[in-house]
Amino acid sequence: DDPGVDIMSIIKAYDLPVEFPESVKKAINDIPDVVSEKDKAGRVDLRNIQMVTIDGEDAKDLDDAVSISKEGPVYHLGVHIADVSHYVTEGSALDKEALKRGTSVYLVDRVIPMIPHKLSNGICSLNQGEDRLALSCLMDIDEKGNVVGHRICETVINVDRRMSYTSVKKILVDNDTNEIMKYKELVPMFHMMEEVAELLRKKRFARGSVDFDFPESKIILDENGHPTDIKPYDRNVATKIIEDFMLAANETVAEDYFWQDMPFLYRTHENPDPEKMRKLATFINNFGYTLRLTDDLRPKEIQKLLSEIEGSENLISRLTLRSMKKAKYTTECVGHFGLAAKYYCHFTSPIRRYPDLQIHRIIKENLHGGLSPKRADYYDAILPDVAVQTSAMERRAAD
Repeated sequence: DDPGVDIMSIIKAYDLPVEFPESVKKAINDIPDVVSEKDKAGRVDLRNIQMVTIDGEDAKDLDDAVSISKEGPVYHLGVHIADVSHYVTEGSALDKEALKRGTSVYLVDRVIPMIPHKLSNGICSLNQGEDRLALSCLMDIDEKGNVVGHRICETVINVDRRMSYTSVKKILVDNDTNEIMKYKELVPMFHMMEEVAELLRKKRFARGSVDFDFPESKIILDENGHPTDIKPYDRNVATKIIEDFMLAANETVAEDYFWQDMPFLYRTHENPDPEKMRKLATFINNFGYTLRLTDDLRPKEIQKLLSEIEGSENLISRLTLRSMKKAKYTTECVGHFGLAAKYYCHFTSPIRRYPDLQIHRIIKENLHGGLSPKRADYYDAILPDVAVQTSAMERRAAD
């Protein structure tokens, strides 16, 4: 009955790594706490661009910052991701351990990080007012929500403010005068972000992207590890803005590298199994809902069903989710059914997901003069194993 034993038993049951090996502890001693001038050289300097991070109140590893501006009819959206691969180099002790872990694991009272806190909460975290190295995806978006141009580059950034989802919601939804005064120089930017996110979301929904909006829960514990409260995680306007921007960056990067025909790691979601869909259709028929089954089931059909049952039949949306295949990492770009996207990858969270870190390396190598045939062969050889390992570790973390 000791506090924390329950969580430890889960950690042991799933064989989750807790301690970092000595080699990793040694390696982090050499990692600086501030970005050196040498490391900033040759990068695109975006330090004078207004940008923010928007995260949950208790987040410590801030791996994405966003910026936005408008010229004529075109919005310039910047998604700036911590350049973790600058510090976690290929084949190093840190890298081997990160691949072994595959992902950070979120338990009710702790996070088991993929890379040590010294990095994830330190030099790799985009902390307010600090110069940081980033890999930025700069997108030009028209008034219909199309990405009409983009550039992926190594940058040096400096975040103006660390914002929370709650604050941004207070500004955009509640018109809270105190918050608006507190962040007045940023308020126009938040309004523009809301505008662009709306455009991106409309476009995604028009093509059939499926949004399983399940209420997630956050469990509040007392100091002895006993749950005292369960609160729903609020998916508000601010969480959706960040979601939409990250999806846009992930798709843009995936499409770019697909057409460059380079070894890459995609995030894919296959079309559902027809047999499972038939069973689902029969079941929901009893509730008066229909699912139009064709040989080539479109995400739009699932989306339609979900919007019909919205808010009423949680059971049916859960069953629908269960009837679909699980997303995974692959070297082939076979598209993402749930997002109705032809090209998709994970680019935006290299602090907590290994696939993102892996493709950052490929992108950076490509920016520095391209992949030689020898390097391309090397990636072709290792990526299938990386895909299998990271998919398995993600499954374990979810379980």
